[in-house]
Amino acid sequence: MEKLKGKVAIVTGAVQGMGKSVAKLFAQEGAKVVVNDISEQKAKKVVEEIKSGGGEALAIKADVTDSKEIFRMAEETVKKFGTIHILINNAGVLCPTKTEEISEEEWDLVINVNLKGTFLCTRAVLPIMKKNRYGRIVNFSSSAGRSVSTLGGVHYTAAKAGILGFTRQLAKEVASFGINVNSVCPGLIDTEMVRGNCSPQKLKNYEHSFPISRLGKPKEVADLVLFLVSDESSYITGASLDINGGDLML
Repeated sequence: MEKLKGKVAIVTGAVQGMGKSVAKLFAQEGAKVVVNDISEQKAKKVVEEIKSGGGEALAIKADVTDSKEIFRMAEETVKKFGTIHILINNAGVLCPTKTEEISEEEWDLVINVNLKGTFLCTRAVLPIMKKNRYGRIVNFSSSAGRSVSTLGGVHYTAAKAGILGFTRQLAKEVASFGINVNSVCPGLIDTEMVRGNCSPQKLKNYEHSFPISRLGKPKEVADLVLFLVSDESSYITGASLDINGGDLML
């Protein structure tokens, strides 16, 4: 059964890791998927993979920190697929820099991509979802947003914590329009970004410290996101769901 048949979804930062897994799973479940990234070439490659599996997708290059590009992405999505039902705010950047060594430029980059990008993409799709009286928005926070970051710096933790507050407030604001807004809080997931910021030995040490002693898989996160945008979660909004192998228990 295709849980997302007839739905149109935008997934930001969808060329690798969790975003790519979400985009491919949505397509398998019948959604028409916009694969967004700042690299058009990489986005088109993911679209080719989706189409080769029988899915329908469109690559759109857009910087989530640029409001003009994000409004253009929303317009192109509607032009191609007719509407927008689902937004997955996944695009993010992680930097491990210590506080006193963070430049203003790096602070702005991390905050803008993770937090401002979530706001800009959401703002662009809300009028469409309100008109439809239906919408599903899932924002990617992190265990960092719930507690502290394993790999990232204070700017990363601040951005991810901000996403949790953004999620709750937005969920309250738009519930009457049939729009559900939730966030997911992954722990250490086996992605390119994680492996690019941690040595193999350190990752092994982290794995052994978790109750479920391994890294999470991008597909496991994608399955959780699929649940949150499906009809099965219609009474869930304003929630933050942890997926971290028991590393953080609240």
